[in-house]
Amino acid sequence: MAALLLLPLLLLLPLLLLKLHLWPQLRWLPADLAFAVRALCCKRALRARALAAAAADPEGPEGGCSLAWRLAELAQQRAAHTFLIHGSRRFSYSEAERESNRAARAFLRALGWDWGPDGGDSGEGSAGEGERAAPGAGDAAAGSGAEFAGGDGAARGGGAAAPLSPGATVALLLPAGPEFLWLWFGLAKAGLRTAFVPTALRRGPLLHCLRSCGARALVLAPEFLESLEPDLPALRAMGLHLWAAGPGTHPAGISDLLAEVSAEVDGPVPGYLSSPQSITDTCLYIFTSGTTGLPKAARISHLKILQCQGFYQLCGVHQEDVIYLALPLYHMSGSLLGIVGCMGIVVLKSKFSAGQFWEDCQQHRVTVFQYIGELCRYLVNQPPSKAERGHKVRLAVGSGLRPDTWERFVRRFGPLQVLETYGLTEGNVATINYTGQRGAVGRASWLYKHIFPFSLIRYDVTTGEPIRDPQGHCMATSPGEPGLLVAPVSQQSPFLGYAGGPELAQGKLLKDVFRPGDVFFNTGDLLVCDDQGFLRFHDRTGDTFRWKGENVATTEVAEVFEALDFLQEVNVYGVTVPGHEGRAGMAALVLRPPHALDLMQLYTHVSENLPPYARPRFLRLQESLATTETFKQQKVRMANEGFDPSTLSDPLYVLDQAVGAYLPLTTARYSALLAGNLRI
Repeated sequence: MAALLLLPLLLLLPLLLLKLHLWPQLRWLPADLAFAVRALCCKRALRARALAAAAADPEGPEGGCSLAWRLAELAQQRAAHTFLIHGSRRFSYSEAERESNRAARAFLRALGWDWGPDGGDSGEGSAGEGERAAPGAGDAAAGSGAEFAGGDGAARGGGAAAPLSPGATVALLLPAGPEFLWLWFGLAKAGLRTAFVPTALRRGPLLHCLRSCGARALVLAPEFLESLEPDLPALRAMGLHLWAAGPGTHPAGISDLLAEVSAEVDGPVPGYLSSPQSITDTCLYIFTSGTTGLPKAARISHLKILQCQGFYQLCGVHQEDVIYLALPLYHMSGSLLGIVGCMGIVVLKSKFSAGQFWEDCQQHRVTVFQYIGELCRYLVNQPPSKAERGHKVRLAVGSGLRPDTWERFVRRFGPLQVLETYGLTEGNVATINYTGQRGAVGRASWLYKHIFPFSLIRYDVTTGEPIRDPQGHCMATSPGEPGLLVAPVSQQSPFLGYAGGPELAQGKLLKDVFRPGDVFFNTGDLLVCDDQGFLRFHDRTGDTFRWKGENVATTEVAEVFEALDFLQEVNVYGVTVPGHEGRAGMAALVLRPPHALDLMQLYTHVSENLPPYARPRFLRLQESLATTETFKQQKVRMANEGFDPSTLSDPLYVLDQAVGAYLPLTTARYSALLAGNLRI
């Protein structure tokens, strides 16, 4: 009997020996299978929701596969359950539904609807009963500056602005809070597009964003009015409806939208208003927070909203979990993943406070923390507190967590699981590190790529283009080789681009990648897949630079610097040096209190851990690093500022190869460098 049991194994032994090189990946097969099953179940559930929405009564609130439909569904299923906690305020799903209904009616009144004294539709106005608003109607107008032809009713907050029209875009310039959500949901219910404007934008960048998405109205926070005062003439000249989201003494032509909302009844609005003509219609604009250039308005479709509804299900989060969200809602991570992806219990914070974080977690019994990598860094740099022990946090979900911070975070605040993800606002590909492997952003198993297809292709950082074979096709990378992450564009995974001209999407689509006629989305990110199938972020294509004929990845250099205990933060970038080819490395450093800068130890550490070409030639000591609103490091700005000691007030240092040390970059040494007398 034992021989019979061993016979199949003996027959399989040659095959196993031939495939022995696959063992590093096969050992993770159970985890890959478990996640694949979860992903397929999630896809099936989302497909069922879409079919149910399509079959619903279009006159009812459940009609149409949209965000509005999803909220109405949750209000029925979990009416009394807590949806949102903000400070001392709590809101159930039914309360969220009613508040967003009020907001929808206020916006519809601005479209020309006349609800009558009891809140019922009297059939008058530009979008009365029987006339359906077309959510896709404004696509061509976004970024074109075209005027809409509105109905007879005028928005009460609009002043001389033209009435809103069906499918128009309304921009929100608001901090994270319940009112942001009710207005966003209300706009969705009314069939209007929303544009999430980063709250720090003013003057030219603000006007650019509003023009690029074709906004016809702007809702702003009263506390922003003072800083926006110089912009008001230009905003009025654009013909925008201007509302303030709250009471106060407002300039002429700006009224309190929340007062108008509170005057409406909270009954549902017809579902057909928010029902898309196509699931790929644009329903939202989110501005990319790139580190250079003006923001671009990424088109977010109803399909992407639907897909984001499954985010936390993929992460293994349950309805009973309490999620701590302190990310900006104008960012995809906060709004689409944190709110739409959860729809559970959300503790929403208007601002992140590292000192208050663990006390909040204790108070609200938080179980899941959604992060951006820098938030975890802020936490590990805080002094120890009693509140950081005995908490209920079991899972941290997010992106951008560096390996060194990851290890410190888990060691100090664990036991908890870190689930690192990767994705782009406008992208059609995402990865999830469902195994919890430290430093990885996901896996490239054949199972995962079958469900969510992507590839890593060879890339030339000098030309900024993929490397192609003699037939003109791209080539896949080998294990351990950095490659450009690309994903096939299809009906299920489209790339909608940006509001405005097609030139904004230049370079985002690659053609004839593996076969003639195929089209792939170019993420612009370099990743590495190791021999076990784990994906690790390598660098942005624009951040990797060449020096001495070699490619230098800024992330790898930064990790070496961050191993020094006296450094708290590091930003590595390349700067141009007159008389030299390529770009020399430069590192902006922030010291960890109460440490001082030890240049001798730093030079020794860098020399031992980095090849000569990767060692930064310049150092810049700062009080804090410049970042974008979503905590991305400002590499381009820092590179443009250069290393001239006569224009920079920060302490600067230069690597003197002859001496073998980092020395203060004085005016004399700077002149010697330009003259070619100082070898770097």
